[in-house]
Amino acid sequence: MAEQKTIPRYSEEDIQYLEGVEHVRRRPGMYVGGTDIRALHHLVYEVVDNSIDEALAGACDTIEVILHENGAVTVNDNGRGIPTGPHPKEKISTLELVMTRLGAGGKFDGGGYKVSGGLHGVGVSAVNALSASMEVEVRREGKVWVQRYERGHPITPVVEVRKMRKGEPTGTRVTFLPDATILQETRFHFPTLAQRFREMAFVTRGVTISLRDERVRPIPEEITFYFEGGLRSFVRYLNRNRKPLHPVIYAEKGVTVNGGGHNEYLIGVEVAMQYTDGHTATELAFANTINTPDGGTHLTGFRSALTRTINSYARKAGLLKEKDRNFSGEDVLEGLTAVISIKHPDPQFESQTKVKLMNPEVQQAVASVVSEMLSEYLEANPRHARAIVEKARDAMRVRDALRKAKEVLRSTNLLESTTLPGKLADCSSRNPDETELFIVEGDSAGGSAKQGRDRHFQAVLPLRGKILNTERSRLNKVLDNNEIKALISALGVGIGDNFNLENLRYNRIILTTDADVDGAHIRTLLLTFFFRYMTPLIEEGHLYIALPPLYRIASKKTVRYAYSEEEKERIVKELGGEGKVTIQRYKGLGEMNPEQLWETTMNPENRTLLQVTIEDAAEADRTFTMLMGSSVPPRRRFIQTHARHVRNLDI
Repeated sequence: MAEQKTIPRYSEEDIQYLEGVEHVRRRPGMYVGGTDIRALHHLVYEVVDNSIDEALAGACDTIEVILHENGAVTVNDNGRGIPTGPHPKEKISTLELVMTRLGAGGKFDGGGYKVSGGLHGVGVSAVNALSASMEVEVRREGKVWVQRYERGHPITPVVEVRKMRKGEPTGTRVTFLPDATILQETRFHFPTLAQRFREMAFVTRGVTISLRDERVRPIPEEITFYFEGGLRSFVRYLNRNRKPLHPVIYAEKGVTVNGGGHNEYLIGVEVAMQYTDGHTATELAFANTINTPDGGTHLTGFRSALTRTINSYARKAGLLKEKDRNFSGEDVLEGLTAVISIKHPDPQFESQTKVKLMNPEVQQAVASVVSEMLSEYLEANPRHARAIVEKARDAMRVRDALRKAKEVLRSTNLLESTTLPGKLADCSSRNPDETELFIVEGDSAGGSAKQGRDRHFQAVLPLRGKILNTERSRLNKVLDNNEIKALISALGVGIGDNFNLENLRYNRIILTTDADVDGAHIRTLLLTFFFRYMTPLIEEGHLYIALPPLYRIASKKTVRYAYSEEEKERIVKELGGEGKVTIQRYKGLGEMNPEQLWETTMNPENRTLLQVTIEDAAEADRTFTMLMGSSVPPRRRFIQTHARHVRNLDI
């Protein structure tokens, strides 16, 4: 007799209704993208976006962000201040309505804001819901008002605390402490915030944004951004470690769009672009000053106009003959740095985190501005135009060579990943969710890793020597390198047009190199390769760096490992001092026997792994270009600036 299934009860009592704040706390991913470090920073962005909206309305020119010692953050602006009086319909203070109710805001009908980034009435109330505590101070109409909240709920009424002082600016000051019971990370990262605010200042000309870190003692770290040059300055900043082929090409124009009937509105389009001697493209797109990392219709419009206009000019100028085929989108993007910014009265984003712009009318608006801008520049500057066309032609030739190289590689099954490299010690499991690949420096360390690993889920790929510097090489040369061939084959995801993350054979890819200068160099070369040619591996959290110990410290039957000089000194002191212990300095992983390597670096219960992330693609791109590119002066300046901070460097 078949086993009878038990069907769960389903009645009226099982239907739950979550108030807005409770829904945010239960499902934070819907509002801020998750509970990790990105979500933590997104809380700050949501509050700062409101201040930027005041700037776009012409009511604010100064924004101040302060990171406090207790983990809280303050965002203060000199805008108009959130209205505090009773709301005509809801019969509570408008400030309380805005801060505690989802869907409450002043940006729906364009009355208070013609252009804004915060549009859903969700942002600041979601921040409040995900904060252990929050205090809002409003300065307007000669008075200062304050209200306090805990986990999205008001704990005090909106009260007037004093009169405004003479000369005191109006505005809003929001201080909040992220809720550690929901968010996995609650410590803000100063460089990440600084990079975001730098972008905002570039895109919002004439606005001063300052970031102050009071956690740094005795003198707080502080940085201020202000750029009159706007996107022109932004492109020059991004290209400061590259050799430009021409001055920045720039346009700013309003495009009238018919929204149906008599509903006409204006889309502001601002574009700046410049070609360099580099081989990669840097494209940044913004909608109402908000960075849209997944692009959208504004980026699509830019790319289509770029390809069409360069092909049209090349034909007209005789640089492309009748028998020649047109340049592809990839050809005209090589070496390009471009920033596209649009202002729209009603932008439609893919989600609350605003990663992609969806308005279809924006595509044509941007395309028309780019076509006009680029056509005029190419006609007026034939020498620069020829350099741009030749850049695209070189890219086309390389792509043709690459296509032929891929055909050869495909014939050996490298790109299909059906043949694994002979040096790979694979694991027995075929479940990619549980497997991991250790990329190990050298045969000696590779031998220890192969013996010390758990063969069920851990694979080992030893690499011989330093791989090719992929920052200075085109893809066809990259694919000639034997170590990179082995790496591509082992991972199974392919490369270039053939890249497919679904074919990844290992959930974790762990870079395991020696704790010395050569090991750091090899790790950097590997990171450069992954960043340039397998970025989704990083974005999806598959790439890690192993942190092996520097010292083995033994005293009688006690063995401890130290991962820094400070930790070594502390352990030695705990074990009785220098004369009571034996200290072994690991110059390389090959000096560890298999048991030690397993215990310290490979055992999931004991090891320390550093996950590689890309918090900001533009800054990562700049850093890799500076450190691994062909231009020497920027790298020399970096080394001279930071060398004094380096201690105990093995040379």
